[in-house]
Amino acid sequence: MLSIRKDECALDFLSLGALVHRLDPGVYPFRKARAFNVHVSGGEYNVAANLADCFGFKTGIATAMVNYGIGELVQARVREMGVTPFYKWFEHDGVRGPNIATVYSDRGQGVRPPVVFYNRANEAGAQLKPGDFDWKKIFSAGVRWFHSGGIFAALSETTSELIVEGMQAARASGAINSFDLNYRAKLWTPIGGLEKAQKVLRGITANVDALIGNEEDLQMGLGIKGPEVAAKSKLDADQFFNMIERVVKEFPNIKMVATTLREVHSSNRHDWGAVLWLEGERFVSPTCRLDVLDRIGGGDGFASGLIYGLIAGKSPEQAIRLGWAHGALLTSFPGDVTMAKLSEVEAFAKGGSARVQR
Repeated sequence: MLSIRKDECALDFLSLGALVHRLDPGVYPFRKARAFNVHVSGGEYNVAANLADCFGFKTGIATAMVNYGIGELVQARVREMGVTPFYKWFEHDGVRGPNIATVYSDRGQGVRPPVVFYNRANEAGAQLKPGDFDWKKIFSAGVRWFHSGGIFAALSETTSELIVEGMQAARASGAINSFDLNYRAKLWTPIGGLEKAQKVLRGITANVDALIGNEEDLQMGLGIKGPEVAAKSKLDADQFFNMIERVVKEFPNIKMVATTLREVHSSNRHDWGAVLWLEGERFVSPTCRLDVLDRIGGGDGFASGLIYGLIAGKSPEQAIRLGWAHGALLTSFPGDVTMAKLSEVEAFAKGGSARVQR
């Protein structure tokens, strides 16, 4: 059973991951950019930020922090989103780092896709290792749900070991463990490629209660065999459920698997849906067509809405609709984290429209 603590807890949700700052020139490709916006992000952090800012949960982030100007900028955004930080501090040497990583990502437009690339050289987050956080103290105050992801796992040998350490402490305290596979070939290639990714991610998944990942994540990240016949559509839920059955057969510890379903017609026009497998039962969201402003963070938006619904005691049908609705709304905002209100998410989840509100 996916048994979520109902007693008093200091935190509803705690993430472990690396914070980054994303430079966003909007629709301009970087080679032609003159200016950019700065978004504070992180595949693991985004879920905590969304749950705090939109859904009103008490959330935290265990992460690396660097004592320099960019670190100060990042800290301010974390405070703004209402997330409690647990920082392992690093001193910047004034020249080389350690650094808060930089992610570069334009939004694309029409037939031109978004392009993402990184500077994660001498990243403080990659230096995190077992023993850096006092898990006993953190979890003794009460945590309902602990979360990490494949982006953080790919940063170094020690980050994946830290995830397992955190998950073991979380399980001992009675918290749910979730993991977003977030397979990124660019991150794994320099450190051993696909073979290394599968070894690491499978080791982590053995400690997981709730898994989030799309078809590519399951196939590439876990080595799960894909559909033998090509799906009629990227929104074909049956194909994904068949893969989920293979996942839980190999990892019987897993009680929940969820993902978004996305068919991309252009950078700004997507069909959007989601599926949830929960303890043997299957749930499918409605589908809608998105007019996308910024697609980065949509999957994290889905995860946070779904987790909110489950922790709040909503039915699985309501939980997947909340995740689907929040992820959809997140693509209508610039940046990686939410600007939505709970009432907006609930209205869309119930079938609301984009008609003007007077």
